[in-house]
Amino acid sequence: MTYSQSVLDGDRLALARLLTQVENDSAEGRAALIELFPYTGRAHLIGVTGSPGTGKSSLVNQLTLHYRKTSGKRVAVVAVDPSSPFTGGAVLGDRVRMRDLSGDPGVFIRSMATRGSLGGLAQSTANMAQVFDAAGFDIVIIETVGAGQSEVDVARLAHTTLVVEAPGLGDDIQAIKAGILEIADILVVNKADRPGVENAEKALKSMLELAHPAQRVFKHHGTYMSESVPANKVEAGLWIPPIQRTISTEGRGIVELADAIARHLTHLTQSGGWAIRERARLEVELDALIRETLVSRFRETVPQQQYEDVLERIVQRELSPWEAVKMLMQK
Repeated sequence: MTYSQSVLDGDRLALARLLTQVENDSAEGRAALIELFPYTGRAHLIGVTGSPGTGKSSLVNQLTLHYRKTSGKRVAVVAVDPSSPFTGGAVLGDRVRMRDLSGDPGVFIRSMATRGSLGGLAQSTANMAQVFDAAGFDIVIIETVGAGQSEVDVARLAHTTLVVEAPGLGDDIQAIKAGILEIADILVVNKADRPGVENAEKALKSMLELAHPAQRVFKHHGTYMSESVPANKVEAGLWIPPIQRTISTEGRGIVELADAIARHLTHLTQSGGWAIRERARLEVELDALIRETLVSRFRETVPQQQYEDVLERIVQRELSPWEAVKMLMQK
């Protein structure tokens, strides 16, 4: 019996072994992904991102417990940890923080390392999410490394993206720099029992008002003016990211957060946003695979010594990288 058939039959050991094959990008893993792909497209992918120290792992732990206790939905967690740029190792410590979930057959936690990829997501994260989807998990939660402002990649993978902030981490508007506010479907102010929670929430609200599509701000003869979109248009097609307060260590605010996620899921299905996000996600994945395949094919056709010679000429500033590419492609 193949890995893929065993995974479809609910074999957890086969699932664990296949995830390893997928993470290592083996031929066996790729073959299984091809076989499993027709069974995907049903799981709700939830991305959890934000700055380090905001309590993302604790929040994921409580959210998973909530889903298991209230709805009985099967939940998979992909926790992406940063790899050391020096040793290549990773702590993979999220399972230590999620001990409450151990022993539950309806929960599967997989830690993985970034292996140098940017954007907070390892390249094989999308493939792992597909495996969990095919294995019948209703919800797949993807927790990113928390690198701060390089987390936009999570929005390309998830249907619903939570951006987690916490008061007292310095700059109140740290989370909204470099496009991270734009990727948020739900803003979570965790550790809401800390002082400064009102300021953090106020800063997020003010930035939401500036970025809100229902309130377009433009400049006319040096004066800022606003153009409001009718309320029925807002209700029909636009999603306003809510701000949810949580204290994950105590489990407070988790029910309200789960309700907000459910509302966003309803919005996606009713507005057609689910299909749009699925198409965009698969397009990104297809483009990435095309790039990877073309680079591999190119490296196979160009002798290694020739590549090294051209690289040395770039190092010596005899050739620019653009000239080198043109030369290598012509040959």
